[in-house]
Amino acid sequence: MTILLPPWDDPARSGSTWTEDGVSIVHIKLPYRFPIFFEISATYSLVQHIVSKSPDVVHLFKPKAYSGLAHLSLWCMGRVKRLSHPLVVDADDWEHAWNDVLPYKWHYKKLFAWQEDWGLRAADAVTVASRVLEGLAIELRQGAREAVHYLPNGCRKVTAASAAASPPANFARWQSDNVPIVLLYSRFLEFRLERIVDQIRMVSERLPQARWLIVGEGLYGEHLRLAEQISAAGLDGFVHFAGWVPADQLDNYFSLAGAAIFPYDDNLINRTKCSVKLTDLLASGVPVVADAVGQNCEYIANGISGQLVKPEDDVAMADMVVELLSKPEAARAMGRNARSAMVANFNWDNLSRIAEQTYTEAIKALKNREHKTRK
Repeated sequence: MTILLPPWDDPARSGSTWTEDGVSIVHIKLPYRFPIFFEISATYSLVQHIVSKSPDVVHLFKPKAYSGLAHLSLWCMGRVKRLSHPLVVDADDWEHAWNDVLPYKWHYKKLFAWQEDWGLRAADAVTVASRVLEGLAIELRQGAREAVHYLPNGCRKVTAASAAASPPANFARWQSDNVPIVLLYSRFLEFRLERIVDQIRMVSERLPQARWLIVGEGLYGEHLRLAEQISAAGLDGFVHFAGWVPADQLDNYFSLAGAAIFPYDDNLINRTKCSVKLTDLLASGVPVVADAVGQNCEYIANGISGQLVKPEDDVAMADMVVELLSKPEAARAMGRNARSAMVANFNWDNLSRIAEQTYTEAIKALKNREHKTRK
């Protein structure tokens, strides 16, 4: 297996190659950043590498941008030169919805919308990260369910060591004083920041001893804006921002939490996406209170492996947080249920079999198409 990608957001890796756990990871060499030339050259390099590998199947992650251009190029080659590869496309977002919120130029929005529609229709098979995406892909393929495969994010492996992680030294006092801690682990993109301020205020009114641990950084400084809003509300004494934390240290922070919130505004972007951060929390045994939006409802059995509340109902979420913090034994039992459910239902050993089945069916679809063409 080879992972091939253009490191457009990490140019220092341009041209680098290494092997990790038996998988070859290849960053193509980035061309000069001239408009149009860059995109065409990067796509050419991707396609050239793919063809040189003579792969049994090509799995294109996201139907847009470079991956979408590579898909179109390989599709055309298969029909003109008969140099065919089974083509599988993965969707983990609904790009039409992102077009409405991201500051793309109008022609990029047109391109990305077309790429998504065409790419999900033209692939030999499709993998989707959420149930809502599954429905959208089936609709695009005019009801053809057999080529669409639900393949959500799986959970990372939880070892005995990670399950019994020790907290960072600077939080030892919180733990020794039995301070109830609410965790927010986020990129801050999925919700209005004002919701967090309201939650902190409501919880502090009922449990003034509770403290909030906020882990993560926003891509565009959202965590800084949140800190400003919390300070303006006079609530900064209840909050500690840990910033970005390496993956191998997350359990040390998760182990502090009596409960975590996972707010998800009810919009099309959130209904179609599939959060790795939620799988991290649940697999680590953190009791989570989440908005009942999209894939959250697939990962959490309400009242058993977590708590789901009506979307954007901040009062209900704060009430549930207070209840979990007030009943620590019940909260810990819920966390254990969450860990067991994630390991049983969303482990990568099982999910990888879905990918293998998808590849097998894509190969069959290509052979059937070529057979019909010869006739």
